[in-house]
Amino acid sequence: MRKVGCLLLAIVLLGGAALFGVAQLWGGAGPLPEQRSVVVREGSTLTDAAGALEKAGAVRSARRFVLLSKVFGGGTPIRAGEYRIPAHASQSDILEMMQKGDALRRLVTIPEGLPSILVRERLMAAPELEGELDVPLEGTVLPDSYSYQRNDSRRQVLERMQRAMVQYLDAAWAKRSPDTVAKTPREALILASVIEKETGKPKERREIAAVYSNRLREGMRLQADPTVIYPITKGKPLGRRILRSELEARNGYNTYAMAGLPIGPICNPGRASIDAALHPAKSDALYFVADGTGGHVFARTLEEHERNVKKWYAIRRARGEM
Repeated sequence: MRKVGCLLLAIVLLGGAALFGVAQLWGGAGPLPEQRSVVVREGSTLTDAAGALEKAGAVRSARRFVLLSKVFGGGTPIRAGEYRIPAHASQSDILEMMQKGDALRRLVTIPEGLPSILVRERLMAAPELEGELDVPLEGTVLPDSYSYQRNDSRRQVLERMQRAMVQYLDAAWAKRSPDTVAKTPREALILASVIEKETGKPKERREIAAVYSNRLREGMRLQADPTVIYPITKGKPLGRRILRSELEARNGYNTYAMAGLPIGPICNPGRASIDAALHPAKSDALYFVADGTGGHVFARTLEEHERNVKKWYAIRRARGEM
């Protein structure tokens, strides 16, 4: 009996030692000598992820990682993403990271009012994206910050930006004010793009929208400088004063040479400018001019406007700009 007891004790001790060894293998320091990124693609299985981890040197054996994950991992599925694995991360920590989706976030930001030619430049310059890209149609991208993963395609990211614009414009149009002059969502988008380029002060957007709405109702020309510049530079800064010949050019965009809206958007307007176009301020102003602070002063009559223009010219002369 004593021999049997000793044998059983030995078996228990060996089993305990084995379990302790497995636990140490699962939760102990891993082989990765330095931080490294590992990508788990959409639709990847645990086996696929384990292979990527072994290839990166984050685990010693993909098969062992799968087996231990099934024993100790609790059954929570892993999530796709790019994971930045710390040096010597344990297999336990790696699995937990992938189950929580604690992935590296990369962002590309499209500011309000950015023209599509510069949207393309930003996407082409974004690191770790793949593929070529044509300039998207003007006004089809909703300004925002968009996350992406390494090796995503630029086309996919652009399509998300464009879906976001369609969704926001549709929702905003459904809530439009009866005071808007826009007859269609596209007209709202065009008007919003002009508003976006005319002011950098958020509180002025609805006032600018009111001026342009009043002008459109009166059949007056909008006379918006950004619409003159757009066909020349496709939205990039002009870098000089507008020429007389450019003010007189007829091209479908120049609102000095024609009444009504331009034939298309002149930038990618943000949410606030779209809302302003669809909810203009209650105002009878027909004119505005810069006030020297980055904003504008508004006027109802031409005489009042001309006085405001003289004040603006005096400011510019004092600054040495004229």
